[in-house]
Amino acid sequence: MPRRRPVVLLHGWTMRGSIFKDLVGRLPAEFDCHAPDLPGHGELVTMQPSLEAAAQTLADLLDTHNLDDVILVGWSMGAAVAWQYIEQFGADRIAGLMTVDMSPKLACSPDWPHGLIGQGEADLDTTTTRMIDDWRGMAEAIATTMFGRREGAAGYSRQDALAQILTNDPEKMIALWKALVGMDHRGLIGRLPCPLLASCGALSRVYPASAARWLADTAPRGKLHVFSASGHSAHLEEPEAFADRLVDFANSL
Repeated sequence: MPRRRPVVLLHGWTMRGSIFKDLVGRLPAEFDCHAPDLPGHGELVTMQPSLEAAAQTLADLLDTHNLDDVILVGWSMGAAVAWQYIEQFGADRIAGLMTVDMSPKLACSPDWPHGLIGQGEADLDTTTTRMIDDWRGMAEAIATTMFGRREGAAGYSRQDALAQILTNDPEKMIALWKALVGMDHRGLIGRLPCPLLASCGALSRVYPASAARWLADTAPRGKLHVFSASGHSAHLEEPEAFADRLVDFANSL
């Protein structure tokens, strides 16, 4: 009996692995899907979060289930975790990586316009202060900007997103936010050893499409895909199209 193709789905900041439940149901039976909670989230809420700890969680998952030739799918922070994993452990076990609306460096500058929309270093400092002072207000903002349309996706509304965000420990989320702000994986992308499908939503209010385009152009084996009717969360906003593109990517490897 042929071995099923392992797919590991890495969720975004303030979310959890169950966010991929609908997507998993749309994928072929020959895909062996894993969607772990990352440190500080869901079942790992008590674990101190960091990108290094999240990469170790991924490494432990691959070891526990003896997974090789893995297709990694990293949505937002999940992409950062995938890059951190490759920095720490290499890519020998990774067949391909699909990133979803993420930039390798969050702060914009005159020579780096591909970070969070409208967020330079000073703006990020202001955002961090707002998180500390008004986590509920920040949660509202996160839930709204997750989607291209304010109401959210057909199967996962803005209110669903807000409810999930508010289940988290604000201190742990802010610690992880600071880690994301401090990261810079641009140097990795030009030497990324596995194929990369850099995807984004044309309606994203989080990152400019130029971020995914830069990733696709910079990675040695990079390709770009834009989901025309999605914002930051294409797997929720265009689930059928997302599943089809993931299957196509897997079949190309």
